[in-house]
Amino acid sequence: MEQNLKYQREITSLSDQDSFLVLSRVRDAFNYPIHFHPEMELNFILNGKGIRRTIGYSSKEIDDYELVLVGPNVHHGWEMNNCTHPVREVTIQFHNDLFSEGLLRRSLMRPLKDMFQRSVHGILFDKEEVKKIYPRLLNVSEMEGMDYFFELFSILYDLSKTPGQTLLSEAQRISNEFENSDKTKILYTFIQENYAKKITLDEVAELLNMSKVSFNRFMKKSTNHTFIEYLNQVRIDNASRLLAGMDYSVSEIAYSCGFNNIANFNRIFKKIKKLTPSAYRKKFFSFKHVE
Repeated sequence: MEQNLKYQREITSLSDQDSFLVLSRVRDAFNYPIHFHPEMELNFILNGKGIRRTIGYSSKEIDDYELVLVGPNVHHGWEMNNCTHPVREVTIQFHNDLFSEGLLRRSLMRPLKDMFQRSVHGILFDKEEVKKIYPRLLNVSEMEGMDYFFELFSILYDLSKTPGQTLLSEAQRISNEFENSDKTKILYTFIQENYAKKITLDEVAELLNMSKVSFNRFMKKSTNHTFIEYLNQVRIDNASRLLAGMDYSVSEIAYSCGFNNIANFNRIFKKIKKLTPSAYRKKFFSFKHVE
């Protein structure tokens, strides 16, 4: 029976140009059906006692401090279960080839390499160690640029050396090929290559040889977003990079990322990033070092 179960491959918002994607938020409900994706994921949950966590073949209620590392294409999910109050979540995703094999071969990097290899079982970090490191997880979303990159690298490296790590699933449950993998790859590539243009629901549904109803269902299961929400997320992520690194005006960036209306761009940007585009740019440069 187990081998007949079908799980969705999630399409994350981590682009090929990103090093890390950090999501930090307070949630009234923490429900993620079992899914998988090729990116690695570090997931921290505060005040989530009673939530049921599934990693591979392991399923268990979590404690009030929860930090797990999930390897590429490992099945994982969470459901509120016996938790009845809001929780704080920090999710960090990164490509499994972010750190080159040449770097990981260095003796200094051995703890990090070993941790990544073990992550195919899912790794639960010791509660007392999590208490020490979680303030850094909460603060990292406020950083930008190289400060952001080096702090995330440092967090992963420090975690790799912590005692009391527990492998959650003795057997591995990994999806390399899956029912919707080809479709998600086609969709991801198409949107990354065309987000600056006008893209219609009809166009993308036809690309995947699906009806609009089936495509909408596929998007919701794969991304937990509607097609428009996911497309806007990709556009805003790219706009954020331009605001941080290019000397273009806000209106130029908006149009180059697929928005034909500056007011609509400002509204969607603030909804996703919790800042206006101008405030985001100002905040980013406040973290840059003067050379």
